[in-house]
Amino acid sequence: MQIDEQRPLKRYNNKTYYCPISLAMDLVGGKWKGVILYYLLFGEKRFSELKTIIPHITDMTLSIQLKKLEEDGLITRRVFGDKPPLKVVYKLTPFGEKLGPVLEQLCLWALNI
Repeated sequence: MQIDEQRPLKRYNNKTYYCPISLAMDLVGGKWKGVILYYLLFGEKRFSELKTIIPHITDMTLSIQLKKLEEDGLITRRVFGDKPPLKVVYKLTPFGEKLGPVLEQLCLWALNI
């Protein structure tokens, strides 16, 4: 293992973290963020596509979680067109793509429970 118990403090977005897991969970924790990121690993998606493949999430919750992921720099939101109906797509940023191996390992772990 490349980590140890005595880690220095980490500052991110004006917040101090005493454990790296706390920072990671702030960024990807919760019921829906990991699920959204998982599906975006396979390519950009529209809101309606995410809503279809994540059937139990409400529109409001999906919207809030997408905004949080965008604010944290894990996804981008691109708008096409200037008149309704606008096409909006969500895609992982390079920072978000770095979560790919982590999410893959988490999936493998969950499949073996």
